[in-house]
Amino acid sequence: MSEFEKRLKMARESSWHHFGKKIIFYLPGMFVLNGVNGKYPATSITGKDCALKCDHCQGKILDSMLQATTPEKLVAQCLELAATGNHGVLISGGCDLSGRLPWDRFIPAIEEIKRRTDLFISIHSGLINEHEAFDLKQAGVDQALIDVVGDDDTFRKMYHVPFGVKCIHDAMVALQEAGLSMIPHIVCGLNYGHIKGEKQAVEMIAGFKVEQLVVVSLMAIPGTPVWGTPSPTPEAVADVIAEARTKMPATPISLGCARQRGNHHLETLAIDAGVNCMALPSDEAVAQAKSYDLEIHYQKTCCSVTRDISEPGWWLTSPL
Repeated sequence: MSEFEKRLKMARESSWHHFGKKIIFYLPGMFVLNGVNGKYPATSITGKDCALKCDHCQGKILDSMLQATTPEKLVAQCLELAATGNHGVLISGGCDLSGRLPWDRFIPAIEEIKRRTDLFISIHSGLINEHEAFDLKQAGVDQALIDVVGDDDTFRKMYHVPFGVKCIHDAMVALQEAGLSMIPHIVCGLNYGHIKGEKQAVEMIAGFKVEQLVVVSLMAIPGTPVWGTPSPTPEAVADVIAEARTKMPATPISLGCARQRGNHHLETLAIDAGVNCMALPSDEAVAQAKSYDLEIHYQKTCCSVTRDISEPGWWLTSPL
């Protein structure tokens, strides 16, 4: 057994010790798998607009989201989502030049949605301040997703900001002070496929109380500056997962949906490293989980959602 295999084995056994031999596979609302829809769509409160135009996205991810550019549209959209059987919604959007979203305008709408529906609400927080974090918590937001970058140079280059990662740390402090459940995301290979600062990001996150960590990897999206850039190797991503398990043994870890599509080796190595959750699993990933005799559950939400609405198989109910 190689040193790398030993490292994954230690991470896997630590995961099983803390969480048992089980895994949840997720189908987010923006995707269809084997003819079945997820029940947790994403909506953008800025439409397709993003001032930052980060190298790895250029705002193109917003194109696939629902659009709710006014508080009234957001309320109406979420009432419709609840009425058609969705479990929740991810409220996202583009950032201004300081990395922030226009939360103040939408907080009363979110409060109304929580009052009138049972939707679980996730947000992409951006570089939120303490005032916004407290208000969003009071409005009923269930969890805040935040990208954590561990390297100043990578952050400035990819996000086109003049400041460093201390601003991310400050946003995490604001979320923790507000008592808003925090789900950090680490993008492996963010710096044009190179691993630079990911383990420092793990170190930063380990200093906070987080409900779950989501690990993803660079997607070379057509039309962006990273198009044509190789994604990080599956081994590099699995190594970051193992590092996170070492530093945060009692924190659930997920392999998220934002990763190189069709890379089954990445998925199976993530299971070797003991991930507790995985979005959009392949048949190979499911087979790997079964080879470890894992108890498997399926859930039609984002993999960050901690409300247990899992099923024995997501194909057992009719798609929306």
